[in-house]
Amino acid sequence: MSKIPNPSQKNQTNTAIFERRESKVRSYARAMPRKFIKAQGVWMHDSNNGHYLDFLAGCASLNYGHNHPVMKQALLDYIEKDGIAQGLDLYTEAKADFLNAFESIILKPRNLDYRVMFTGPTGTNAVEAAIKLARKVTKRELIVSFTNGYHGMTLGALACTGNATKRNGAGVPLNNVVHEPFDGYFGADVDTADMLEQRLSDHSSGLDKPAAILLETVQGEGGLNAASTEWLRKIAETAKRHGALLIVDDIQAGCGRTNGFFSFEGMGFTPDIVTMSKSLSGMGLPFALTLFKPSLDIWSPGEHNGTFRGNNHAFVTATATLKHFWADDQFQTEVYKRGEYLSARLEKIADKYGFSTRGKGMMRGIDVGSGDIASEVTADAFDKGLIIETSGAFDEVIKVLAPLTITESEMAKGLDILEQCIRNICSEDVDAAA
Repeated sequence: MSKIPNPSQKNQTNTAIFERRESKVRSYARAMPRKFIKAQGVWMHDSNNGHYLDFLAGCASLNYGHNHPVMKQALLDYIEKDGIAQGLDLYTEAKADFLNAFESIILKPRNLDYRVMFTGPTGTNAVEAAIKLARKVTKRELIVSFTNGYHGMTLGALACTGNATKRNGAGVPLNNVVHEPFDGYFGADVDTADMLEQRLSDHSSGLDKPAAILLETVQGEGGLNAASTEWLRKIAETAKRHGALLIVDDIQAGCGRTNGFFSFEGMGFTPDIVTMSKSLSGMGLPFALTLFKPSLDIWSPGEHNGTFRGNNHAFVTATATLKHFWADDQFQTEVYKRGEYLSARLEKIADKYGFSTRGKGMMRGIDVGSGDIASEVTADAFDKGLIIETSGAFDEVIKVLAPLTITESEMAKGLDILEQCIRNICSEDVDAAA
């Protein structure tokens, strides 16, 4: 087994100010009660000299690790020159550099022609813009989303989200959305894409013609459910056949997390609209985009906007990220190999305990069948120096979202810790049952 990092001891962090002043809505801090002060690469450090391997990576907002030197230097140089920080939607050099890089490095090599809309800086802002545009273009109201989908916390995006706990926080009805079964929802023998096609083709099904069909190719918060290429193609064909726009939410699955820059690359269809955020800036800076085909660009000036859609610091780091990682195929090839290694290790661990694995690329996890077991495992992992979290309807999936830049030895260390924790918890459960 690889050497395990040295975390700080339990209960040493003074959390009084957070307990006294911060809202009870906080969540991650409850499971990881430390005051973090520094981060570099795949490591985070707390105020008590504890260090942790980060297999959460800001919920995939840090695909390139913490404080990557290329992005950090680009931002420092820009600030040193008094570059524009906040530019609303004004033309700036930083925005022009980003658009040129995005066009030449990402769009053109993939034969994609998208207009780029700078929304408010979070993923839910991008989703709100997408569903609003779909309704504006089609003059329809209904959005089809899917079971276990997660799209954000503002009301429009929340209506498209499946999780009952999050939906219950709205306080008002969440209307004009239907949740159809995702790929595999009823098991491998039921084709839910065919079901949706049949429902939309049947004038007596009660399902109105939708403005859009909104989906994640891999459901991050929903339990790492990965749709098959065949299913996704069928959904794309159904959308086109019934005059609906296809929206792919690539906020968590994009930016290399599932091998390509976009999660739908090589699948034989082109979404009408794509939402992006999380790792788009490359450094964890807030940044979101809604991409759509030029024919859909029917916005009136200012019809959908936001004060912080001009985060020029994020433009700078995003441009540096594109040029450094995506100008050729080397990084994508390396990420694919890391994903295969991760898959093999997780399969080996899962097989040993009768569990199953989920996901795709570097967005994978183990379904341990119980949120209680998953919670015990992740708590034990944190005590041993590994930051890792759960997902799924009952938090039953232990989710690995390590930075894409992680080395094999670093990944091995983290997976050794995870395996030890699963052995500890599951052996205790077996002993208790006996």
